[in-house]
Amino acid sequence: MEPFRVDAQRCNRDELCVKACPTGVIQMRSGDETPLPSADFADWCLACGHCVAVCPTEAFRLQWLGPEQCLPIEKNLRLSPRQAEQFLRSRRSIRNFRDQPVERGKLEKLLQMACYAPSAKNSQPWHWTVIENPAEVRRLAAMVVDWMRTVIDQYPQQARERGLPRVVAAWDAGQERICRGAPHVIVVHGDKDYGFGAEDGALAISHIELFAPVLGLGSCWGGYFYSAANWHPPLFEALGLPADHRAFGAVMVGYPKFQYQRSPQRNTPRVVWR
Repeated sequence: MEPFRVDAQRCNRDELCVKACPTGVIQMRSGDETPLPSADFADWCLACGHCVAVCPTEAFRLQWLGPEQCLPIEKNLRLSPRQAEQFLRSRRSIRNFRDQPVERGKLEKLLQMACYAPSAKNSQPWHWTVIENPAEVRRLAAMVVDWMRTVIDQYPQQARERGLPRVVAAWDAGQERICRGAPHVIVVHGDKDYGFGAEDGALAISHIELFAPVLGLGSCWGGYFYSAANWHPPLFEALGLPADHRAFGAVMVGYPKFQYQRSPQRNTPRVVWR
């Protein structure tokens, strides 16, 4: 079966599908009526869908994806530069959460949007574990503290550099600085031998952090949490992660306790132009 079909009646021969293909597996040679797959299409197609998405006449159809299965880009919803700038500037790392669980539907929406993040060769390597029960979040945070105590004992200098004694002291004083009282934690994980796991995981979590405020939510990267997941076997096992996986990141999610009214300035870019 051919990997794609092109409707000759709709095709305007603009070759946009050919030009947009990242790996060059769509070709149109002189005399061809419509684009054709290269001999190595099956080996190099990234399944990115660029070919279907770029065609203005809906003539291009992959074996697994047609234009009717793609959401249209609504031009009236595009952000102006000013709107986009405020959207990006106003993102805050939230470390104070209300004592209110997030609806399952909103958490599912966050994960759906995370999967629109870019990934190396469109591999979409993400697997997700959501700690939905706030009591379980607290239990797992205690396991992170256990890991910290071990690091402080065995690697005191590294522990001091990472501020671990301070975090543990706060915990002992009744202040939870691991998950910051967030009702939920989302962990992204995947094949431990995958070379771009850290990058792809960070990109996916960035999508969560950017979309969360749209749903009235706040989030913060859980650096201590996912570090402990990879280095503290009891926590790894408690999360139920597959043995051949590695945590690529974690993010705390909940309703923010405060609403920020302005955006502090950030450092100017350090740039070398060549």
